Amino acid sequence: MARQAKLTPSPVPASMAERIAVFLADWAPTAARIVLGVVLAWFGYHELVQPAPWTGYVPALSPGSDLAVLLVLGHGWVLVLLAVALVAGIAPRMAAAGAVVLLAEIVFWLAVSGGLSDLVIRDLGVLGLAVCLTGCSSHRAVLSR
Repeated sequence: MARQAKLTPSPVPASMAERIAVFLADWAPTAARIVLGVVLAWFGYHELVQPAPWTGYVPALSPGSDLAVLLVLGHGWVLVLLAVALVAGIAPRMAAAGAVVLLAEIVFWLAVSGGLSDLVIRDLGVLGLAVCLTGCSSHRAVLSR
């Protein structure tokens, strides 16, 4: 009986489009994590530098109250800490989960106090990004032990 030769496929170099797709798939979670961190840092910074304009978003408190200012400052620090963790790659899934909780609170109170608005929709999109990052198990450029 004659033996059949095994045919092995010759390695075909990946096309440029395939290499770009692989690169983007590898780095997209990292880019999204950094972008979310920058957004959180931006708003956290502004809450820390000028808390007074943000006190109007604190539910059930007078915008001029000291407690409202204190709550905005605390909120700003949490945003900045989450931003640093996300950008630096320190426990990125846990930081993204923290951002989910914070952004869900923001979306909820904005929707309750002002109804559906551009702000609510924008923050809903940022919340969606945080949810996606919470479920993403592979990130590049993270700090590890």
